[in-house]
Amino acid sequence: MSLVNSLIGPVSGLLDKVIEDKDQKAALAHEIATMSEKHANAVQMAQISVNAAEAASGSLFKGGWRPCVGWVCAIAFFYHFVGQPIIIFIVALTGAELPELPSFDMGTLLTVLGGMLGIGSLRTYEKKQGITK
Repeated sequence: MSLVNSLIGPVSGLLDKVIEDKDQKAALAHEIATMSEKHANAVQMAQISVNAAEAASGSLFKGGWRPCVGWVCAIAFFYHFVGQPIIIFIVALTGAELPELPSFDMGTLLTVLGGMLGIGSLRTYEKKQGITK
């Protein structure tokens, strides 16, 4: 996006040299400035329609992968922040020796979980448009 934004100024500056009419120049400058945002919104809306079609499908292979990934993320999140500390605490109380517990990349997990929960601008856009409750 920053590449597109850096090109908007020079392109809008060229309009001064080519177009004499101020209203037409302002309309074209606005169209150029909002072009990338319109494209991004169109891509997001297309993804929403694909997501809705997948979720509406009765097939486990089409609509079932999201719940599966969601449960895997929830279980891993629970293990990392609740389960593992409790296991370590209980083992420390008993005085037993604890083998090394499995660990995983929380950055990747949180990226997937955040995307599934709709954390980002798309969720805000949906709420502003009244698409979701």
